[in-house]
Amino acid sequence: MTQAPEFWNIVYDNDTAPWVIGEPQPAIVALERAGWIRGRVLDPGTGAGEHTIALTRLGYDVLGVDLSPSAVAYARRNAEDKGVPGARFEVADALAFADRGDRLGEFDTVVDSALFHVFGTESDVRAAYVRGLHRICKPGGRVHILALSDAEPGFGPRISDSIIRDSFTADGWELEDLSPSLYRGRVTEVVAEDAARYGLPTHGLVDMAAWLARIRRV
Repeated sequence: MTQAPEFWNIVYDNDTAPWVIGEPQPAIVALERAGWIRGRVLDPGTGAGEHTIALTRLGYDVLGVDLSPSAVAYARRNAEDKGVPGARFEVADALAFADRGDRLGEFDTVVDSALFHVFGTESDVRAAYVRGLHRICKPGGRVHILALSDAEPGFGPRISDSIIRDSFTADGWELEDLSPSLYRGRVTEVVAEDAARYGLPTHGLVDMAAWLARIRRV
């Protein structure tokens, strides 16, 4: 389900992105409170920048990156509006981390909220992303992935737990935990029809089945 930047620009320019909920994901907030976010942090597919903003406010050295220039512009405005002008964002392609990771540097923690599942069943694309994560993640660092689960139907790209497991079986990774979780989305006009089809609310926020994975770079 990979798309050109122009595809993503439209939903930010029109403010119809179903993943823009005006706050960080509760699952990511819980990760931070449990002490799993440490050191220098990367927020790939930052979108509206909620996780970068929240973590910057807490004193973390964090960088949010997104393929979409409109997303980055949105995130910067969001940070200003929330009184965190120091939050840092850049336009960057997560699929190019393996080739251009040296420009971003290395990270102790990667917080992937709703990016990994965008690659769906595209095994070659996922492999490129995972190689890039290995390139930019320090040895001993951790990647946290929050992805929509195919355990229930609904809008958005959904994946199985086996896709996550299979993607991190190569040398250089240790899958430490993979558990059911929840992802909070927003029903906007672009998904309202799908939401109705699956018996979900047709407006407002909705919690959906997700996977939360913790993977250590060895």
